[in-house]
Amino acid sequence: MSSVEQELREPPVLPGEVTRDEVRIGWLRQQIGRLRKRMPLRRRLVGGAAHGLMSASAALIAYMPTQALNLREGFWSAITAIAVVQTEFRATRTMARDQFLGAATGGLIGLGVLSTVGQDLVAYAVAVILSLTACWLLNVASAGRLAGITATIILLVPHVGTAQQMFGSRLLEVGWGVTVAIAVGWVATRMMRHPEDGA
Repeated sequence: MSSVEQELREPPVLPGEVTRDEVRIGWLRQQIGRLRKRMPLRRRLVGGAAHGLMSASAALIAYMPTQALNLREGFWSAITAIAVVQTEFRATRTMARDQFLGAATGGLIGLGVLSTVGQDLVAYAVAVILSLTACWLLNVASAGRLAGITATIILLVPHVGTAQQMFGSRLLEVGWGVTVAIAVGWVATRMMRHPEDGA
């Protein structure tokens, strides 16, 4: 039986329900957390400092051009870079995908709700619900929080100019922050490789 056939035979998972794989992943996260706590102090210090250095570098590299271009909310690039940078490159790529897809999804849905329903608390709640639901439907549930945050920014944060301009600016800033974080993560991964790891 193919994995698609097996997936079709399994009952659908509703929000709030936990699958067997999610239980296993949760258990593995707990084990990793326990191992991390058992690491010697010096190793935790070095790991934390390395992650801090990567995050600060990415944030500065992402933020400085926004100032030169007189972008008023360039801090979103720095925030995004910090949120995306991880000590493992694979994790950085996953976070980058989530940040960008979340910003795009929440922004588009926020704009759609704003233009069709208007700006009030009910519209805001609808935008958040639709943003998270869309991420689940697109099979990137991990991007849902970021989609909800971007919908919040579009519908609740006061801004100069149109909502479309704010969305475009936000997507540009997030995209730039994601790009910088991926580049910094890639460079850091190459620099931290040991010669015996093979190139």
